[in-house]
Formats: sequence, structure tokens, C-alpha cells
Amino acid sequence: MANNTITFDPNAGVAYGVNLIINTGADFNSTFKILEVDRSDFDLTGYNGSSQMRKSASVGSTTIAAATFTVGFTSTTEGEFKISLGSTETRSLKNGRYVYDILVGSASTVYRIVEGNILVQTGVSSAPSSS
Repeated sequence: MANNTITFDPNAGVAYGVNLIINTGADFNSTFKILEVDRSDFDLTGYNGSSQMRKSASVGSTTIAAATFTVGFTSTTEGEFKISLGSTETRSLKNGRYVYDILVGSASTVYRIVEGNILVQTGVSSAPSSS
């Protein structure tokens, strides 16, 4: 089940905004269900996906990606996919705000379907010691 259901209009080509939180040292995943404007499923059959997060989204920026998400299609005909990072990858992230986007495409058609901010945070407390 998707925790982010969004409506995407391929004719407008405007990415849908979704903000996320990543806890360092934990596995991260976020699922998406894409709907057409008429609320039907956005068919992702034959599509590939990519997603990165960076500290800055400056146009022409050569900023190196802080992380590259794995994009996995869970149901292409129903417009469902997820992005994920393993705990090893999240452990290396520094606290702070990042930007990200998700691209999906097939052949020569590529859509920037989702964009937003990511807040990376570490825990404040440490585990209690056992006595």
C-alpha cells in the first residue's frame, strides 16, 4: 500500500511535491501511487526510474549526490513504485535538509514526477544500558 498517492498530469509536466524524513542508520523506503488526472492508475509499464538527493538543486549544479535511491516498481499497471536506501547508506548521511526528485521514463519520454525536501536527522538519546 502506498504512503504517498499523487495525481500527475503528463501534459503539464509539473512534479508533485512530497517532503520526506530519513533517520540515519535506519532502512528507509517510501512508496508512491501515481494517478492520472481522471483518477485512473498511471500505467508505468516499460518505465525505468531514478532518484537522487543533494544538498542543493542549483541549475547547472555539479553538486555530487548525497545518495542515490533504489527505485523499484511494485505494480507498473497500477502506477506503484518505491524508493529506498539501506541502513548503511543512511548512516553516512549528515544531518540537515536536502532536496530530491524522482524521474520516470521510457524511451525518449522522461517525467520529473516527484520532488521535495528531505530532512535527515539522527537520534538524540542513546540506548539505555542494561544493569
